Amino acid sequence: MPAARRQPAQQRSHERLERILSVAKRLIADNGSDALRMSEIAAQAGISIGSLYQYFPDKRAILRTLAEQYTAESRRCIEDALAVANDKAGLAQAFSSLVDQYYAMFLDKPVRRDIIAGMRADKDLMAIELAESEANGAVLAAAIQRVHPKADAKRIRTLAFLIWQLGEETMRLALAHKRAQGALLVEAYKRMSLRAIAEP
Repeated sequence: MPAARRQPAQQRSHERLERILSVAKRLIADNGSDALRMSEIAAQAGISIGSLYQYFPDKRAILRTLAEQYTAESRRCIEDALAVANDKAGLAQAFSSLVDQYYAMFLDKPVRRDIIAGMRADKDLMAIELAESEANGAVLAAAIQRVHPKADAKRIRTLAFLIWQLGEETMRLALAHKRAQGALLVEAYKRMSLRAIAEP
């Protein structure tokens, strides 16, 4: 019987990276990012601490990678939802649905909830969040401009960025409260934002 073919080094490296991140996510979900330890990640991923440091120099690098993954995933959802909004009703529906999905995602996934809560304590992570708000604001601005072609473009870009950044702040505030109060805060944010989007 022929020997099994060895996996290419690049594929093995990718699988090891995914295993490290999977372990990190599970540990964050169980204990929070503050309790995350490189030695524990290495042990549970079945690799040496030296191998772990070849992928990530410290815990912050792991959190940054997870934050970047989550923001990229969110951006794709936002782009897909807003791309089909071609009138006022469609834009309002798409935006409202996105806000609901975003809030539900943080309620259901403690890893994301923990990372968003910790972003303010780290300048690098905070910079990722700000850049993402600007990018998502630009996607929203394009949708608003499509629905309101005569509106001032600069005003729309500013409004869209502000709406998106306020959305991030609303999520933090909502997650810091009991679920019923959090839902009321999210609904108030949606009403306020939808009025601004309807008449930019």
